[in-house]
Amino acid sequence: MSVDPKYWTEAQATGGGRNGLAKLADGKLTVTMTSPKELGGSGAGHNPEELFALGYAACYLGAMRFAASSEKLGTVPDEATVKAHVGIGPRSDGGFGLKVKLVVDLPGVERSVAEKIVERGHFICPYSNATKGNIEVETELA
Repeated sequence: MSVDPKYWTEAQATGGGRNGLAKLADGKLTVTMTSPKELGGSGAGHNPEELFALGYAACYLGAMRFAASSEKLGTVPDEATVKAHVGIGPRSDGGFGLKVKLVVDLPGVERSVAEKIVERGHFICPYSNATKGNIEVETELA
């Protein structure tokens, strides 16, 4: 499988990685990074898991909208939400790993249609494609 990128972005981390700064090359966003208290940090700033959760939630909602429209599955309502829960912890074979739970709310959409939209969202979403086989991703339809 090949990818033909239509958009690139660039970010740089400085300092201690999880305890430093992360910023976009265009200067539009700079984030102070600190490890969460649960991992021994101060929790005063943000961490990569929070940023991943923001990105995955937004991307997956967009992918579901695209799927619903392009595959004539109906409409994803403006009130639709995706909550991305991202967890980090030690892996049984060493190092650290992530787990993700996506909670999808598609108010007013018939459950069987919503299930199809959720399924097709995973096929389209680049985050879902990037994590497939690497991260356990659970999806819950509210």
